Amino acid sequence: VLLVLATFFGFGLLLSLTPCVFPMIPILSSIIVNAGQNSQLTAKKGFFLSLVYVIAMSMAYTIAGVLAGLFGANLQVALQNPYVLVSFAAIFVALAFSMFGYFKLELPQSVQNKINKTTEGKEKQGVLGIAIMGFLSALIVGPCVAPPLAGALVYIGQTGDAILGGLALFVMSLGMGMPLLLIGLGAGKFMPKPGGWMETITRIFGIVMLAIAIWMLDRVLEPVYIMILWSLLFLGAGIYLKIYEHILVKLISMLLLIYGTLAFVGAISGASNILNPLEKLSSKTVVSQESKSLNFKKIKNLKELDEAIKASSKPVMLDFYADWCVACKELEEITFKDEEVIAKLKNFTLLKADVTANNQDDKDLQKKFGIVGPPGLIFWDENNSEINGAKIVGYKNPKEFLEIVNKYFK
Repeated sequence: VLLVLATFFGFGLLLSLTPCVFPMIPILSSIIVNAGQNSQLTAKKGFFLSLVYVIAMSMAYTIAGVLAGLFGANLQVALQNPYVLVSFAAIFVALAFSMFGYFKLELPQSVQNKINKTTEGKEKQGVLGIAIMGFLSALIVGPCVAPPLAGALVYIGQTGDAILGGLALFVMSLGMGMPLLLIGLGAGKFMPKPGGWMETITRIFGIVMLAIAIWMLDRVLEPVYIMILWSLLFLGAGIYLKIYEHILVKLISMLLLIYGTLAFVGAISGASNILNPLEKLSSKTVVSQESKSLNFKKIKNLKELDEAIKASSKPVMLDFYADWCVACKELEEITFKDEEVIAKLKNFTLLKADVTANNQDDKDLQKKFGIVGPPGLIFWDENNSEINGAKIVGYKNPKEFLEIVNKYFK
C-alpha cells in the first residue's frame, strides 16, 4: 500500500511540471493577494490558504476518479460540454470584473451574519470559498490530467478496491499541488505589507482571469472567435496599462497593443494559433502547412471502426480526440506536424474518433480500449491484430512517439 501511494505521489510531482497546473496558479495567487489586502499575510497563513485549496482540489480528483473507476463514467469528461464550460467561463469573467472593482463578490448578508456569530466567522467564510474554488478548479480547469489518471482507474476497475484507488488519486493530487503550496508559503513569507500596490496586482490578476476564460472557451468556440477574443484582451490590457507612468510598464503596454493588433489581423486572415497570428499571411507557411499534413478518416462507432480496420491492408492507428482536450491539440500541432512522424505515418491507415460529444457511441469506443479520456492512440498491424504494447495514452512529443512506433513497426 505504501509503495502504491508513494508511486502515485511521485506521479503527482511529475504532473506538477505539466501545463495542467498552470491555470490554477493565477487563481490561487489572486486568492492569496485578496487575503493579504485584509490583513498581514504570514507564511503560516499563506501556506494554510494554499493547503485548503490543494486538499479541495485533491478531493475533486479523488471523487471523480473513484466514480470513473466504479461506474465507468468520467466526471471530468462529462463536465467538458459547452454549457458547463461557457457557464464557468462566465464565472471567471465575473471574478475578473470583481477584481477590477466593479462589484464585490461575497456571500449574502444573512449567511455572513450567521457565520460571523462564531469567533472565527470571517476565517471560516474565507476558507469555505477557497475550498469551493479549489474543488471546481480541479474539475473544470484541469481536464488534461485525465490520461495520467488511467493507471489508478484501471486498478480500481479491475480490483474493485475503491479505497486504495481513491487514496492513490488523493496523494497524486497532493503531489500535483506542491507548486501551489510553495506559492502560498512564499507569498506569506516574502509578500510586502498591504498597500496600494495590491490594488494594481489585483487588477492584473483580473486580466489573467479573463485569459483563463478565453482558454476555457477555446474548447467550444471556433478558432477565429478565440483569436478575436485574445486580440481584444491584449488590446484592452495594453490600453489599461497606459495609465501607469513607469517606463517598463509603458513598454509592456506598447508591446501588448502591437501584439493585440497583430492577433486581430491574424483573426481576419483566418489564423488559429495565437502564438503565430500571421501564419496565414505567409505564402511559404501555407505551402508548408499543406505538405505537412496527415489525412485522418473519422469513425463514429465500433461498427465503422471494425469495417475500416478490415478494409485496410496497412497498419492502422486510431486517434481518440476531443475539442476540449488540450493534449490532443498538442499532438496535432506538434507531434503530427513533425516531418519524421509524417513520413512514418504515411504508411498507416489513420482513423480518428472524435469523442467531444461523449455520447453512447463515444463511451463504447473508449470502454472497448480502456481509454479514460483523450488523447489515446491504438495500433493494429497489417494483419488487423491489435498491438497492445504500442498503446499510447496522453501527449507524446515527436521523439517519444517515434520511439514507441518504431519499436513495433519497422
